[in-house]
Amino acid sequence: MSPSSSTVVSVTTPKDHFRESEAMITGDYCDSSTSSSSPMTQAFPFSSGNPRIEETRGVMHLFSNDGVSGLPVGRKPSLSVLGVPNHMTYADFCQFCASFLHHILEMRIVRNDGMEEQYSILIRFDSQDSTDRFYQHFNGRQFNSLEEDVCRVLFIVDVQFTGYSGSLETQPSPASTTEQPSCPVCLEKLDQDMGGILTTICNHSFHCSCISKWEDSSCPVCRYCQQQPEKSICFVCQTSDNLWLCVICGFVGCGSYKGGHATRHWKETQHCYSLELETQRVWDYVGDNYVHRLIQSKTDGKLVELNSHCVHGNDGCASCVCLKSGVSDALLNGKVEAIVNEYNELLATQLENQKLYFETLLQEVNEETEREISEAVKKAVAQKLQKLQAKLDRCLKEKKFLDELNENLLKNQDIWKTKILEIEEREKKALKVKDNKIHDLEEQATFPCGCSLET
Repeated sequence: MSPSSSTVVSVTTPKDHFRESEAMITGDYCDSSTSSSSPMTQAFPFSSGNPRIEETRGVMHLFSNDGVSGLPVGRKPSLSVLGVPNHMTYADFCQFCASFLHHILEMRIVRNDGMEEQYSILIRFDSQDSTDRFYQHFNGRQFNSLEEDVCRVLFIVDVQFTGYSGSLETQPSPASTTEQPSCPVCLEKLDQDMGGILTTICNHSFHCSCISKWEDSSCPVCRYCQQQPEKSICFVCQTSDNLWLCVICGFVGCGSYKGGHATRHWKETQHCYSLELETQRVWDYVGDNYVHRLIQSKTDGKLVELNSHCVHGNDGCASCVCLKSGVSDALLNGKVEAIVNEYNELLATQLENQKLYFETLLQEVNEETEREISEAVKKAVAQKLQKLQAKLDRCLKEKKFLDELNENLLKNQDIWKTKILEIEEREKKALKVKDNKIHDLEEQATFPCGCSLET
């Protein structure tokens, strides 16, 4: 939220409206049986505002409808709708209660402690009859026929604002209530007689008829979204603090105060632009500075921050009233042209850096491929030589074995030849001895007449 005077007024005046209503509601409750400490009431702590800039805290005491039939005694024309789903925008809720919108003087969006996916609405009506009819019509009714969430409506006993945290420039001051604020959409005064006033969860106020045309879930002034995104974590160390988002590839890494994985991602990929998730500012690692919403000044050539509230104003302008101060179209066109040229230059520089980076990657890939091919060839040749050497060693071993076997066989051959000769000699000698015996027997076997046996 900007620390401008108009913004301060838009924050404080609706709060003052509720303070006035609280005074009327709780003026006689200190001595009554339906005080905030009574068991007939329930206390709900709440807060509103952008926590990064300023936050208002309080407690609302509501009539309890547990086990109670009918309308509570001592009720006032103020009630609270609890547990509205975050996906329902301001326009959705205005459409939901459109039949009673002309009876509503003020609506204030707040967040309840412990209800991260829901918010509550404080509503003040123009009459008690309208309040009762709203309660009877919407209490227990589904917000959507396709969902199970139901509208829980309770009458307000008391609303107490207990604290404020933020800069002194945005803190409410009594002097700020003297001037009636204007609706940022239609620029008309926020007069309750002209229509209901809705204060968003970031403490900006609009006419209900104006905000009902805004279909987005963010605030039309500061773009603060009531439906907060899921909590991001570092892709490497899973931390949720000091996170940076690469605007080139979407990598989420932690900053240098944690693990430094965002900086490491830049060194590995050369993606030099990184968005800080907490402040939504873009850091340029190459230029070593922030480039979020920066333009180059024509006077001194330095980078200056573009005003986030008004692109038409001079340096330091924080509202659109500068359009009435005589700014020429030529100056406006010059600033727009400077912004376009600056971002085109940033884009061209980033594209050139990415071109050089990917060319370097391709060269490294080619070199790596050639090196892998060379290593693969060397490895294949080495494996082939190793297999051939193993085969050669096996063949040499077999040859040695065969040589030894052949040598043994030759030795056995000589031995067997010698044995065969010896056997032949013995056979010859035995045969000769046999022949001699036969001859001797033949001589002895002759007849006495001297004739041989044959005759």
